[in-house]
Order: sequence, then C-alpha cells, then structure tokens
Amino acid sequence: MERDIQQDTIVLVTESVETDSYCCDRLPDTDYPVDPVTADSLETTLETVTPVGIVVSLEAVESIRHCLETVQDVATRVPTIVSPREGSEAIAAAAVRGGADEYVPLESDARRERIHTTLESGTETAHHQSESYHRILATELPDEGFVIAADGTYLEARLRPEATELYSMPAEELVGSGLADVFPEETARRLQTCIARTLETGDRQSIEYDAPTTEGRRWYEARVVPTDERVDGRRAVVWLARDITERVRREQELRSRQSELETFNKINAVGRQVFETLIDATDRDAIETAICSNLVDSELYSGSWIAERKPDGELVYRTGSGEAMSYLECVESRSADDGFPAAQAAVTDESHTVTRIREREPLPDPLQQAACDDDVESVLAVPIAYEDATYGVLTVLSPRIDAFSDHEQNGFELLGETMGFAIMAVKNRQLLFADSAVELEFRIDGGDSFSFDLTQQYDCTCTLEWTGMTTDGQTYQFVTIDGLDGETVCDEAGAHQSIETYRLVSDGTDQCTIEMQLCESGVQTLTNHGVTIRDVTVEDGVGNCLVEVSQDANVREIATALANVYEHTELVARRAVDRPVQTAAQRRDRILDELTDRQLTTLRLGYYGGFFEWPRESTGEEIADAMDISPPTMHQHLRKGLKTVLREFFENSAATGR
Repeated sequence: MERDIQQDTIVLVTESVETDSYCCDRLPDTDYPVDPVTADSLETTLETVTPVGIVVSLEAVESIRHCLETVQDVATRVPTIVSPREGSEAIAAAAVRGGADEYVPLESDARRERIHTTLESGTETAHHQSESYHRILATELPDEGFVIAADGTYLEARLRPEATELYSMPAEELVGSGLADVFPEETARRLQTCIARTLETGDRQSIEYDAPTTEGRRWYEARVVPTDERVDGRRAVVWLARDITERVRREQELRSRQSELETFNKINAVGRQVFETLIDATDRDAIETAICSNLVDSELYSGSWIAERKPDGELVYRTGSGEAMSYLECVESRSADDGFPAAQAAVTDESHTVTRIREREPLPDPLQQAACDDDVESVLAVPIAYEDATYGVLTVLSPRIDAFSDHEQNGFELLGETMGFAIMAVKNRQLLFADSAVELEFRIDGGDSFSFDLTQQYDCTCTLEWTGMTTDGQTYQFVTIDGLDGETVCDEAGAHQSIETYRLVSDGTDQCTIEMQLCESGVQTLTNHGVTIRDVTVEDGVGNCLVEVSQDANVREIATALANVYEHTELVARRAVDRPVQTAAQRRDRILDELTDRQLTTLRLGYYGGFFEWPRESTGEEIADAMDISPPTMHQHLRKGLKTVLREFFENSAATGR
C-alpha cells in the first residue's frame, strides 16, 4: 500500500519500512517528520515531493550507489546523508563518488549533530560539495584521506589538524602534486602499483608504507577503493589512510623481544656447552682452544680470540677461531695494544663493547678494513680474570649490529670469570703434581693487616696455619699467635678494621689459635694467582712469605699483585726446587703405619657399618659393642684415627687454600 509523503519531511531509505524503528531512533530530533521508504520506491517518492533531506541507511554498496544516482537525477539540491549502521571504506567511497553531503554511521557518537547540521546547511555551492568530500573521508579514517588519479596525481586531500603538522606542505598544496613529489622513489613506485592494481581488478586493496614527516619517519595503513565514475574526467581511487606508527613500533618491539629471547636461548645453549668444556679441560691451552671453537659453532658469532699479557706488559695473541679470517690474521700479526678493544678491557679490567663498526668506523686501520671484509659489526672484549688475577682477554666478534645486549654482556663477563677460575685451578693442579717448582720468598715491611699491627704492638709471632674463602667471597684464616694469650688477641681482633668476624679456636697462657674472616688478604691474592703457600710468618711488623709457583709462572705479575695489597713488598729470593715423587700406595702405607690397630679397626667398622652415612646405618653404641669397648673409648679411637688421616692431606700442605 502506497504511503502519502509530505513535502517538509525527511526521507529515510532503509532495507524495509517495517523494520525502520532502529534507524529512526538514531536520527536527530527535528521539526520534520521522518518517512521511511525502500530503495526501489525512492525515485517515485522524489518525483512527487521535495523533502528537506534524504538519509540513506543501507548496507549494500550497489544499493547506495543506485540511491545516490537517483538523488542526483531527481533531487540534486536536497541534502543527502549516507548513514549505514556500522560503515566501511567501500561505503565511504561510494558516498564520496555518489555526491553525498555527509557520511556518518548510525553507531557514531557524533551522528545526531552532523546529520542535523547537514540538513540545515543545504548543498548549493561547489565549495560545499568539496567540503563533503573532506567530511566523508575524515569520518572513515581519523588521519588522512585523498582522491588520487590513476597516474598518481592528488585530486582531493583532507588531513586531520594533528596530521597536517607532520607534512612539509599544507593539504591544499598536495592537490595537483604526484606521488613522486611526496614520497621517495621506491615508496612512490609501490603506491602507484597499488593504485594500478585497484583500478585493474576493481577490488579494494590494502597497503602499508612509511613516509618522512616533520617528526621523523612514520608508518601508515591505507585502504584503496576504486571509483566507478571518473573524477575530472580521470579514473581515480579513494585513498583512506590511518597513522599506524605506534602499532608498528609495538610490533617491532615485540619482534625485537622475540628475537632477543631466541638469541638468549642460543646464548644459553652456547654457555652450557662452554661450561661443560671447562670442566673437562686439562690445561690452559685446552681451555682457550675449546672456548674459541665452541663460541663460533653458533651463527651468533663469526670469530673469537684470546690475548695474554706478557711479563713486559705487551698484550699478544694466543689462539683464535672462526670465519672472520681477515680480522683474526690482523690481530695475530700485530700488537693488540694499538687501539684494539682487547687493550681497553685489559687496561680497565672491565668489558668493552664496540658496535656498528661498519657504519661508525671506530677501529684503527687495518683492523677496521679487516672487520669490513669479514662483515663484523660488533666486538666484545672481556677480561679473563678471577678475583684480582688477570690471565688475558677474550674477544668475541659478531655479524649482528645489535649484538651484546646487557644480558649477553653479563653472560660473557661471567664466562671470563669462570675461565679465570678454571685457569687458576689448572695452574694449581699442575703445580701440585709437578716434580719441580720455583720457590719465591717475599719480605713485606709494615703491612696494615691484623698480624702486622699485632706483632708491632706486642712481643709475639703470627704464623698462618691455613686460609680459604667462603661461598660469598669472604676470606678467612687460621692463625697461631706465639707469645700472647687468647683474651688479648680477641680484644685486638675485635677492634681491628680488617677483620669482619673472629673466633678463638684454642687458648693457652702464651699461645693461641684464632679463626678470622678478613675484608682483604694478601695471602688470598697469591692463591688466586695459582701460588702454593708454604709458610707465612709475621714478627715485629715484618712478614716473610715462602711460596711455590710453576716453572712458567709470571713472577712479575705475582709480585705486582702482592704489592697492590702491601705497598712495601720485596722479592728477596727465587730458586728452583725438586719435589720427591710419591705414589698413592706410598701415602696409604704411611697412613697405615701411623694408625694403631684399634684406630684402624674403628675406622673400618664405622665405614663398612654405615656410621658415616646419613641417616646412620649403625650407631656409636653398636660400633662400640662390636669392639667390646665403651662408647666414649670408641669415639676417642675414631677421632684420633680421623685426625691421622686428615693430617696427611692438610698438615703437609697447610695454608695452600685447598
């Protein structure tokens, strides 16, 4: 049944007049009634009445185009608004090309105000038509919108105020310019190809691109929609772009984190392999060769090499591995002190990183040229050191521009410390089993540690029994003081700044033994350099220290390290000593000779009876019953027997730190 439409009315074009309440409820309140019609009856309606406005609320692009063509043919002066429920780029493009005065989805918060403004304004001038383009383009995407001809010429341009500030030219000057005038050559070519593909296929296209702006490089995502009609006689597209810079940066950050995590896992895998190598290595050469080889087995690193500080102070190449052959040959043939990253690490005892080598050219010639030839982008040099003993520098090369993050650098610093510890352990092991060694005797005049101060103040002598280190790096010593009672020694120890904690172990009228935890120790400095301490005594403020080192030890380095702790240190003697070779069987026989029958029986019953297990498989009372003696007597035999066994291991090598 036909409906009578009044002249002063708003015509609402919907899918069905029976279901128009949704659209009506979202239109602004006006003095004009709203009359719903279908797209099929729009032409008939406009031939009989001239409404104050037309609102097209359809979802199908073809239906919208048909309605706008009808309006252009029959009611060109009537304000026309395309107002779908949610909207899309294709509908916005159809609104632009169909000559609509406004485009605003019904779900938009600004729909009422903008529809009302459009109905009141009219569409009398070309200027108003141009503004409608801008409003519609701005509605769909918040940043920028253009109408661009097939040859890349801007026909229409609209920029948000905040987006306008990013451009080097205003929007009105863009019109008439080409893509090649605005973008770099490669980007312009990509965008032109996208326009050609859009017009050729007739399908909407999407493209992401970056562009230089006044605030640096920013990224955009564009929806490119073909127009059915020519604009100024030319084929064209509607180009709706959104600034996605923040999204791209977030994605780049996520990719960077993912890449960093993958690199982290690879670094951990390399680290595990390297540490396994350290456990199995038998000498320093094996440690260094295996480390360099394992590092370059990963694609993360293209080369690694190790330098050693010689007694004269020169830093020289020891070994290396990797594909960066030009770089490795260069460092092998030249002194590493001449501007090399390794020299910086050796001087400062801290890791040194150089990145973007090919771009910044920070290395001296010919090392810079060698790095470029081998595609080396980053270099990390870390000291190989344990405590205050430095054995050399490990240098690692990488083709990655962003190599050696803080985490990665920390991992290599730990590797340098572990290598230093392993080298020290190897030196100690070699010295322990060597049949000859070098004996060094030092005189220390006026040290500022507890033993020196105590013997200056009292008529006593301090002798080092043993020194070691806690798990948290604190040094502690067992020292016997002759000529002084324990109470006096404890009073002085409690007041001395070099002692963290102390404990009286044994006491007598003129002799005592004290355990001390120290802030700093020259003795520990020596053991860190692979030195075996044979004897340390201090009397009248003067210390005498007798140590053994391997035949190839760097004596100058050891003396310098000790002088860093005690300023007035002098090497007074150096001599070669032979060591008698003793087999394990000979040592066992000597222990058996020193044990009584009861002590040996107690140890055997305790060992085989599970007395030393936890929990115990036999009690002390059960061991005593088996021997037909009292429990106190059994414990006396047990303690004396254990002391005999332990003395063989500890007393003959007292104060060695092992």
